[in-house]
Amino acid sequence: MLYQQYATIGRETLISVLFATGPILITALLVGLLIGIFQAATSINESTLTFVPKLVIVLGILAIAGPFMMSTMTGFFFTVFTEIARVGR
Repeated sequence: MLYQQYATIGRETLISVLFATGPILITALLVGLLIGIFQAATSINESTLTFVPKLVIVLGILAIAGPFMMSTMTGFFFTVFTEIARVGR
C-alpha cells in the first residue's frame, strides 16, 4: 500500500466517525449549554436538572439518527474489509 492509500483510509475513518457521532455530540452540547444558561439565570444548581433532559434528548436523537449512523459505519466497514481482502491477495 502506498502512503496515499493510508491517508485516504485515515481520512475516511475520521469522516465516518464525525458523521456517526456528530448528531449525538452536537445535541448534547447544545442541550448542556441551554441548561447551563438556564441554571445560571435562575441560580438552580441541581445535577439531575442537567442529566435527565440530556439523557432524554440524546436517546431521542439516537432513535431518529440511529439508522443514518448505522449505515455510515456499515459503509465504512465494508470499505475497510474490502481493502483488507484486496491487500491480502
